[in-house]
Amino acid sequence: MKEIRVFSPATVANVNCGFDVLGFALDGLGDEMVIRKVPEKGIKITEITGAELPFEAKENVVGVAGLAMVEALDLDYGFEVEIHKKIRLGSGVGSSAASASGIVFGINQFLDEPLSNLELTEFGMKGEAVASGNEHADNVAPCLYGGFTLITGYEPLKIVSVPVPEELYVTIIHPHITIKTKEAREILPKEVSLKNAIKQTGNLAGLIAGLYTKDYDLIASSATDVLVEPYRKNLIPDFDFYRDTALKNGGIAFGISGSGPSMFTLSKGLQNAGAVEFALKKALKEKNIRSDSYVSPVSKHGNRILEKN
Repeated sequence: MKEIRVFSPATVANVNCGFDVLGFALDGLGDEMVIRKVPEKGIKITEITGAELPFEAKENVVGVAGLAMVEALDLDYGFEVEIHKKIRLGSGVGSSAASASGIVFGINQFLDEPLSNLELTEFGMKGEAVASGNEHADNVAPCLYGGFTLITGYEPLKIVSVPVPEELYVTIIHPHITIKTKEAREILPKEVSLKNAIKQTGNLAGLIAGLYTKDYDLIASSATDVLVEPYRKNLIPDFDFYRDTALKNGGIAFGISGSGPSMFTLSKGLQNAGAVEFALKKALKEKNIRSDSYVSPVSKHGNRILEKN
């Protein structure tokens, strides 16, 4: 094998009460990457479509994650990479994570002794830091594992795959406004109250329990964020109105996807998810805000190979 084409899914991170520790993969929406094995060591980016990004490997998420892996494994060969971005940059659905996970997943296919998803996540996090300013795994992990992933520890890194209820759908609405991940992190408080920490802990535990037991009422009551959303929602005009609209039209949980501006709604069944999409698109149009939308089941699959040559 000399060349592969890889698909890397979009993801939703935080899922309200799981800041930096919980995320899930979307189905069908994602980036593609062509990776070729070459004799020259290192990573060389040869083509980028769909976005204006640096070709210099050390300045690109793909290059940083790929180089970290190549150098750590001391490979005596390297890779040429084509990046085909289909996830809008800064949209809040894991554009940088798709790039970071895609390259490490792709390189792994060429190894005689492939690494585990846990090991790949650690390399992918190196690339994520280029975009967000810190290493976090709540987007990269679901890209690689698929489904819901829970990071139970960072030192050392520990990841648990969480089951996905069959009828759980997500509606993504992306208003055409700009929010930078680094700026969205800078507005967060450095310390939180014990009362809110306890409440958030209970919410996260309840959400995980709800996913395991397919208890949609528990999912609905638990997917609430008292630590981050109160600050970040101010970056999205009329956020509370959109949340009320989604929940009145069939949604069971609503929140900011990653650092935004995309917002996600969890629903039981495709029909409810579609009704939420229609209502939110209408609400944004009435406010003269352009938007993109997407409806998907929570994907049980992560990165995958599209072609091999």
